[in-house]
Amino acid sequence: MNTSDSLIFNFTKDANLTSWQVVDDGVMGGMSQGNFAINEEGNAVFEGTVSLDNYGGFSSVRHTFPEKDVSKYTKVLLRVKGDGKKYQFRIKEKRRDYYSYITTFQTTTEWQTLTLEMNQMYPAFRGRTLNMDNLIPNKIEEIAILIGNKKAEKFRLEIDVISLQ
Repeated sequence: MNTSDSLIFNFTKDANLTSWQVVDDGVMGGMSQGNFAINEEGNAVFEGTVSLDNYGGFSSVRHTFPEKDVSKYTKVLLRVKGDGKKYQFRIKEKRRDYYSYITTFQTTTEWQTLTLEMNQMYPAFRGRTLNMDNLIPNKIEEIAILIGNKKAEKFRLEIDVISLQ
């Protein structure tokens, strides 16, 4: 499915997750809690609870990496098994950018390979769409997955691989 340059991350039992970080709404006083770990099958599991307390309402996990040239790709492929909930997939061209390019995806409780068109990803900051062009894939330094459906809920997303096409 992947050549090494098209691979963003392949989760395995011995995968090193040090470049992954959970970021919850606690950064702004919220009470949501997410966790990110490898399960017995060697897949990543992003799970936890979204709380609306203290004006919260999201949990995310982000992966930062050295600048990656994505100019020859147009799509992100996600192989995931979810919980029937909606999630966001986010890209940052530079990890220090204040905004992300965002698209949403719906999960099922079965394994599925989702194809996300990068040129359909729109710029947003703190839930607001910015008056800028959609993503033109060139170089990226960060991806993230976020859940924030404006309701208190438990969530679980299993991830096998994230790649480019």
